[in-house]
Amino acid sequence: MNDQAVGCYRHPDRETGIRCTRCERPICPECMVSASVGFQCPACVAGDSGTGHRPQAAAPRTIAGGVRAADPRLVTKVLLAVNVALWIAVMATGDGLIDEMELFGRAVLAGEPQGVAEGQWYRLVTAVFLHQAPMHIAFNMLSLWWIGPPLEAALGRARYLALYLLSGLGGSALTFVVADPRQPSLGASGAIFGLLGATAVIMRRLNYDMRPVAALLVLNLIFTFTWHNIAWEAHIGGLVVGAAVAYGMVHAPREKRALVQGLTCGVTLAVIVAAVVVRAATLPELVGFSG
Repeated sequence: MNDQAVGCYRHPDRETGIRCTRCERPICPECMVSASVGFQCPACVAGDSGTGHRPQAAAPRTIAGGVRAADPRLVTKVLLAVNVALWIAVMATGDGLIDEMELFGRAVLAGEPQGVAEGQWYRLVTAVFLHQAPMHIAFNMLSLWWIGPPLEAALGRARYLALYLLSGLGGSALTFVVADPRQPSLGASGAIFGLLGATAVIMRRLNYDMRPVAALLVLNLIFTFTWHNIAWEAHIGGLVVGAAVAYGMVHAPREKRALVQGLTCGVTLAVIVAAVVVRAATLPELVGFSG
């Protein structure tokens, strides 16, 4: 079988290296229907594949085994809405909400020691949806709208949401572990970098041209390490976690797909939690704090 990238037979403008296992026509991710071996095209599935499976077993599936949804942007829209709604709340209420939800390890606020090391673990999650500067949320939400829908379509809703949340959490965890505990951090950048890493993994899996996503990654990494006031820890943490989770999702063997994908997400979460626990236990107390 020729794996050279050619145009999908239903979408000629989309290059792909995957072919239907029955008719051998080239098919893009949107047209792939998971079969007992490889993928089939919608035409072969509609014409009765003869696999002996129940009709629902031939329902269109994503490359990661997820069910194809009528609206492949729904989760992305919800994530956008949550981020924007929280930003509006910040603009309406002032810095009080920021102080309650931003990420930092340990610091004194309102005369009390606060932070993740003080048991406020929720900050690892809330900070991922928190923005303050208009340009910050505008850039992150534009990136989410551009990168998110293709990934949501390729993975399916549940897997895409797991990828996003774990990437954001991974960025928060690395920030907590490495950065100054008094340094505040907020924003969806860790999750966005996770989506970038996942995009690279999936494009490689489908034999797509890697140059565009590689150039985008390099450009973003340059900004990460040269622009001031950027938490590089969140970017790198999200990137690594996103790439790792996506690899487990799209390379899981079909017969053990659910198990491997579940273990990938579970082990990733366990590593994140362990890193946070160890850091919280070893983080020095606030010197000179008298209550």
